[in-house]
Order: sequence, then C-alpha cells, then structure tokens
Amino acid sequence: MDAKTQKSELTRAAIVAAGIELASAEGLEAITLQAVADRSGLSKSGVFSRVGSREALQKAVIEEFGRGYLADVFVPAMQLPKGLPRLANIVERWIIRARDIDAKRGCIYSAGAFELDDKEGPVRDLLLQQVVGWRAALRRTVLQAVDAGHLRSETDAEQMVSAINALILGLIHDARFLRDSRAAERAQATWLRLLDTYKR
Repeated sequence: MDAKTQKSELTRAAIVAAGIELASAEGLEAITLQAVADRSGLSKSGVFSRVGSREALQKAVIEEFGRGYLADVFVPAMQLPKGLPRLANIVERWIIRARDIDAKRGCIYSAGAFELDDKEGPVRDLLLQQVVGWRAALRRTVLQAVDAGHLRSETDAEQMVSAINALILGLIHDARFLRDSRAAERAQATWLRLLDTYKR
C-alpha cells in the first residue's frame, strides 16, 4: 500500500470514528457530512470525497460499529468449545461491553432501533440486518449448547435469545440513564439465574 492510499484510508477511518461518536451521543439521524467534518477537522467536501453521501456515511458508521461489537463480544468467544463455555463467554463479554463502552458512549444498535423503528429506508434496513444477524449468531450458539447437552433439549432458543437481549437492554438503561453503578453486577446475577432455568 502506498503512502497516499494509506493516508486516505486513515482519513476515512477517522471520519467513520467521528460518525460513531456523533451517533452514540446524538443518534444516527444527527449524522450529517458537515457535523462529521466539524468533528474530524475536515471540510464537508473532504468527507464527501471519502465516504460519499450522508446515507453512505450513516451506513459506514453502522457497519463499523457492528465490526467493533463482534470483535469485542463474539470473536474471542469462538476460541472456546462449542456449547455453554462459548455461550457464557459471549454473554459475559456483552455485559462487560455494555458496562464499559455502551453505558458511557451509547449503543448504536439499541438507540438506533428506537430511533429508526418507524422510519423506512436503507439505513434502517442495514441496522435491522445487523441486529438480526447478531441475534441469529447468538441463537446458533444456544442451539450448539443444546446439542452439546449443556442445556435442556426443550430449550426454546428464540426465547432465550430474547431474554438475553432484554437483559442487556436493561443493563444499558440502568447504567446509562439511571447511572446505577451496580447495573452490570445485577445483570450478571440475572444471567446466572436465567441460565439455571435452562441448564440440564
């Protein structure tokens, strides 16, 4: 990679990072080329030349946020054996992320779902695709735990995924809005109780 290409890619990464900061603080709809230009120290035309339209920038932000989510929560757990070790690690990492990152910066997945629930268009479609994909991966992990004999054979994977997601949304709400310093501790205790209801 030549120096010019490398500089261009670093600049684009900085633009997307500024977009994530803006979306986390004010929502996806707050993203505009000018607002991101102001945050990243570039001109509006400089932002446009690297990411394109406002919609393209919003989508780049969602995609990069998703990559970070997977890197923090899902990918490390894949090193563990299929079944309960992997599932438990995913949920524990998710709780840590919600406590350490999303509670402070804001979660684009959860906030974006409320922000765009009644809006149609490509940005909502991408966010939905990311969230559905994440839940599908979690559902596969639950089913692997059932197949491994770690969870009861009658486990309803969709129900378990829904309960885990609700737990995390509650954690983000309590940590971010209520500023409850024990929110993650409570979420961990809730997870262990939930898990007990599904274990063999």
